[in-house]
Amino acid sequence: MQTQKPFVSLIQAYSYEREALRESIKTLLEPLGGLTEFVKPGQRVLLKPNLLTGARPTKECTTHPEIVYVVAQMVMEINGKPFLGDSPAFGSAKKVAIANGYQPIFDELNIPIINFQGKRYQTINENFKQLLLSKEAIEADVVINLPKVKSHVQLVLTLGTKNLFGCVPGKMKAWWHMQAGKNPDLFGEMLVETAKAINPNLTIIDGIVGHEGNGPSGGEPRNLNILGASADVFALDMTFANILSVAPKDIPTVAASLRLGLIEDLMVINFPLLHPETLKVDNWQLPKEFVPIDFGLPRVIKSTFRHLYIRFIKESINSYGGG
Repeated sequence: MQTQKPFVSLIQAYSYEREALRESIKTLLEPLGGLTEFVKPGQRVLLKPNLLTGARPTKECTTHPEIVYVVAQMVMEINGKPFLGDSPAFGSAKKVAIANGYQPIFDELNIPIINFQGKRYQTINENFKQLLLSKEAIEADVVINLPKVKSHVQLVLTLGTKNLFGCVPGKMKAWWHMQAGKNPDLFGEMLVETAKAINPNLTIIDGIVGHEGNGPSGGEPRNLNILGASADVFALDMTFANILSVAPKDIPTVAASLRLGLIEDLMVINFPLLHPETLKVDNWQLPKEFVPIDFGLPRVIKSTFRHLYIRFIKESINSYGGG
């Protein structure tokens, strides 16, 4: 249960132009103490964007590269050590990032990007004893979560909590879709448990241009002109559900955070700048049809996940935290 009101900072922002965006992000973070409240000199700082796919670079399916550039640059000015990391659905993190315009970040700032796979960190939870997360994410000194506002054919909306599912390495994500996907409540709780384990220090959500309709990749861009930030990813997600007029109970991640007492409602959130009521979006488009979270077993068997799923089941479950 919340014991102290979380702060959610909201502003209107109209441009990804670098200098204008830098001023916007500075304004956004001022009520939270500025970036120096979260990053100290010498700390290794994971920047976790949404790098879903490189197949639709003009459709705003991923976190805009200028958001990542500006935040990385600000981290470096504090003498922090930023690095990018993700585990995209298809392809390597670097290839997907380059396809979406991230090459200048690597060229100009010379910061590394890693793909979350191979090294794993085990979390122990009564309901998710086999939940394995990237060691690189867990061991970072600071995690800055950089999600994109998107509709989602399985989870209704993908915001800050869902973005941290990218810290589950490799094709283990498919395994969890099959393990917990038949029960949306359970799957939502698994995503919330992932977010709790990663425990991002700061989440900055890219809502300058969102992605509505048949997301996470099959929809269309839509100008929202909003940036949001908070040290509390669950409060930030609740806020954006309100802005988009989507019922919290309909979003598995937000519904799970409510059931688990991680957030109550908007009344327990401090909004030092704009209030979500002033940013309401008219007629935000959700998917026309929703897809089962567990994909449907026939689809999985026919995909490249088949080999991995069989391997996870047949190998000793001790490898994945069971007994």
